[in-house]
Amino acid sequence: MRKWVLILLLGCLPVAARGGERDSLRVMFWNLENFFDWRNDSTSVSDAEFSSHGERHWTKKRFYAKCNAIAKGLLWTAGEHGGLPDVIGLAEVENSFVLRRLLQSTALVKLDYRIVHYDSPDPRGIDVALLYRTSRLNLVDSKPCHLLQDSSVMATRDILLAHFTASDGEDVAMLVNHHPSKYGGAASEPRRLKAVERLKAIKDSLENAGVTRILAIGDFNDTPDNPAYGFLEMENLALPLHRKGQGTIKYDGRWELIDLVFTSGLDATMKIVHIPFLEEPDASHGGTKPLRTYTGPRYRAGVSDHCPVWVVAKPAE
Repeated sequence: MRKWVLILLLGCLPVAARGGERDSLRVMFWNLENFFDWRNDSTSVSDAEFSSHGERHWTKKRFYAKCNAIAKGLLWTAGEHGGLPDVIGLAEVENSFVLRRLLQSTALVKLDYRIVHYDSPDPRGIDVALLYRTSRLNLVDSKPCHLLQDSSVMATRDILLAHFTASDGEDVAMLVNHHPSKYGGAASEPRRLKAVERLKAIKDSLENAGVTRILAIGDFNDTPDNPAYGFLEMENLALPLHRKGQGTIKYDGRWELIDLVFTSGLDATMKIVHIPFLEEPDASHGGTKPLRTYTGPRYRAGVSDHCPVWVVAKPAE
């Protein structure tokens, strides 16, 4: 039996097509930027900010508008790229409640997606999560994998591990990551290096167990030309796109690619998805940019400052 591992680092996976592409997995990853509910029910500063009486005036109506925009974006992407994703990796989600409402209150209710999510020690209360289709994958096990520093758990997002059996009997192990941010400048670099080291340790453990097909995807909060990624000993699918000037976020008028994909033992392709109705003209620098939910304190009714990433992966020949 062949074994698969898909490591989604605040990453995403889509639906396999019929016929000759049956062995392929389609994967989508999307950082949803502050996907909070409207209730202030925790001690997180961000939870108070994103509430009906908070600084953002984040109301129930605005929350459900974001759910509908996300669902519309997912379905548009599936239509443009040949089918629904088997797995969708997500970043910056507050809790399981927002994921349940996304699946149950939008057009996605007609589909067979299920949720894998754990609360993380992140101080802002944002986690990674995974949605998968039960018609394509059977969930065997899942768990959160903490990032560690000097044997202590780091206050950041966990790596989400989910082990599946695919409809053709193949094993699929998926990891969804969202690496520590660049807030704090150069002083934040060691935290991201710890995340890369954790990823490498997981990869090595999988390979030692005989699992050689690995896909890593997610928000790395760094561009793919960082020399640290050579440590992973994986194919860097994002690097050619980065060299062409493509990106998933726009900063000071320049596209930057921080939602990355690394593979081992797979033939895979990566694309950056530009959803027309979730982008807006960039008045300051020209072109377009992602349409955010808020620009500063101003409500804009978009989804995120990130574009999604789309991957199709199959066993290497």
